Amino acid sequence: MMQRLLTVILIGLSAYAQAQRPARLAGGRTASLGFTGDTADVVTKTRGGVALVGGGGDVPGAFRWMINRSGGGNVVVIRASSNYLYNNTIDSLGKVSSVETLLIDSRELANSPEVARVIRNAEMLFISGGDQSNYMNFWRGTKTAEAINYLLNEKKVPVGGTSAGCAVLTGMYYSGETGSATAKALLNPYDSLVTLYNNDFLQPPFLHNVISDQHYVARKRQGRHMAFLARIITDWKVFPKGIAPDERTAVCIDDKGNAQVFGEGKAYFLATSAKHTPEQCAPGKPVEWSGNREAVSVYELQGTENGNGHFSVADFNPAKAQGGKWYFWWVENGILKERTK
Repeated sequence: MMQRLLTVILIGLSAYAQAQRPARLAGGRTASLGFTGDTADVVTKTRGGVALVGGGGDVPGAFRWMINRSGGGNVVVIRASSNYLYNNTIDSLGKVSSVETLLIDSRELANSPEVARVIRNAEMLFISGGDQSNYMNFWRGTKTAEAINYLLNEKKVPVGGTSAGCAVLTGMYYSGETGSATAKALLNPYDSLVTLYNNDFLQPPFLHNVISDQHYVARKRQGRHMAFLARIITDWKVFPKGIAPDERTAVCIDDKGNAQVFGEGKAYFLATSAKHTPEQCAPGKPVEWSGNREAVSVYELQGTENGNGHFSVADFNPAKAQGGKWYFWWVENGILKERTK
């Protein structure tokens, strides 16, 4: 009886593994983990856009949004660790010519002309989760980064990223290279865990002065995001914006800079202002950022399966926001506070 049960379990596991396997293996293709469909280059009519996904699970509506904007062409997924494949997931959500996953886990591979060619031929690109410091260290300043920026700004195809992939899809970004910062960053915004970079990697449209964060509510990252914003104002004299989707949630921004929120959770849009600079942002000291309890304006939008609300990422104009709720956030002695606007 036990032997029969074990046999049934093994058969079931084998069937599951087969279902997850791409239709064809990669053979000798550089960096490829595998592909479905026909990877021959096709030409489709594409529309640009960026999908910022908060991690913690897939957002089917965001994939459908990107597939629709891809015109059904070649889809490429890139990562720097793990062999997990999105191939079957993406292929099941819409008609595309192919889906291929590339494992680009060294600067040598990131500078491969073949890898760059595959990325440039894509009509849709998705950056997986993992560790964004790997993306920074392996891809920044390489042919891979050049190819991604080509897709974003010249070819104008939809580009998405989840978790770590979302982290690097804004002009300003948090690298996490020394470990993961928490809300304690507000107690010392110059802690060694707070590692920020300014437009030296990817250049997505409308997101030059934006820094994202992910797993937002699930991992209570609102406080560290505020610390990032305070540091940017203090160090670079820039008044940044923030975009932060929670888990299983995506902010999809079209080629006009208009955003909707897809998925199960909420997303947040943070706007700083020259009217309200941090009163204290210094090494070893807690952040003080009151601005008469109006330091940062925050718009909260609930996601839905097919997309909800409207927010103009192009200009962060509050008059254009629809479907959500406004808050003020501020910081007292390193503690985040909020009230409805």
